[in-house]
Amino acid sequence: METNGDNVTIDQLARMVAKGFEETAKAKEVDAQFGKVNERFNKVEERLERIEKFLLEEHRRRIERLENEMKEVRDALAMK
Repeated sequence: METNGDNVTIDQLARMVAKGFEETAKAKEVDAQFGKVNERFNKVEERLERIEKFLLEEHRRRIERLENEMKEVRDALAMK
């Protein structure tokens, strides 16, 4: 069979269908890779949140300690 205008041969149709399946497979592979990337980003985000909480808590403790020490200095100098 040959193509005349809008007519498509069976071979051409088979090639188009095969190409469509290839593109679908590629899209699925890309989706799978994005899924893996999202998982890794989520893990990184969780780690950063833990680090942030740790740093904030450490700074809070240091500020409290400094405030207490300043109170002791004021009391020692009778500067209430």
